[in-house]
Parts: sequence; structure tokens; C-alpha cells
Amino acid sequence: MADEQEEDQGRGLVYLNILRSGLHTVVSICDEELLGRTLKEGKIVFKVSEPFYGGQLVDVDTALRIASEFSIVNMVGERVVSRAIELGIVHRAAVIRIEGVPHAMILKTWV
Repeated sequence: MADEQEEDQGRGLVYLNILRSGLHTVVSICDEELLGRTLKEGKIVFKVSEPFYGGQLVDVDTALRIASEFSIVNMVGERVVSRAIELGIVHRAAVIRIEGVPHAMILKTWV
């Protein structure tokens, strides 16, 4: 049963949204089931809002492939963050959990 849950999680979909503002582009990705939820832990209130995270529903590998082309990426959810760690895109130490849900950001800089 646990193997089936892991397989389902790996095959699940995520929302991918590409937001452009001036010179900056932010890519937001969230696990499908998190869209619209508000996560709370201590003083943190984290809204997985439709305007920021809602967008195209795609498989997690497609979302991460597209996100790799941009310098600012915001992701929330077990599916997307775990896969980003597996692919070496996100370091495990860079992940925070809010109400048990993982969140990570990528900010690529050039010297």
C-alpha cells in the first residue's frame, strides 16, 4: 500500500504559474491538492493562492524542467519539493515545513 501511495505521489500533477513583472520572472509550483489552502504554523500564515500558484496543470517533471529555465522559483508541496531534491535542484537543508508541508525557493544569481 505504501508503494502505491509513493507511485501515485510521483505521478501526481502540479500547478505551474509563470509570473512576469518588469525585468523579473517568478515561477510558482504547487502540488495540485494544495491550491487554495492556507497553511499556518506559529506566526506564519502561508496562502497557496490561485493568483500566485494557479496556472497550468502539468506533471512534476515538466514543471521542474520549465522552472529550470528561470532564476526565481517558488515551490510548495511534498511532490514537487521531493522531486526537486531528487534531481539535485534543491538542497534538503534549504527546505522549510509549514504545517508539515515542504516549501523551497530557488534564487539563481550571477557573479
